[in-house]
Amino acid sequence: MVGKLKINIVIAGRTYPLSVNNTKEEEGMRKAANAINSLITKYEQNYAVSDKQDVLAMCALQFASKLEISSLNKEQDNAETIHKIKELTQLVDTHLK
Repeated sequence: MVGKLKINIVIAGRTYPLSVNNTKEEEGMRKAANAINSLITKYEQNYAVSDKQDVLAMCALQFASKLEISSLNKEQDNAETIHKIKELTQLVDTHLK
């Protein structure tokens, strides 16, 4: 069994040593860090923000809200799919009787 990979991730100019299970997880962490750093730069350029903690809070809110909105959309899509399956099942049952 292969041990964990030790990597360093830089977010907002600070380095965080992390352990990951494999190269896919490492890639995901690096992509996430790049997305966070890009968003930090965007917020710093577009808003008068003097405190990194405020910028990081804004980033966290944006990422978390995207996740929640996606989850809500999936729930709605699943409900619609289940409804359509029920309608099709009734249609098939009607034709089989």
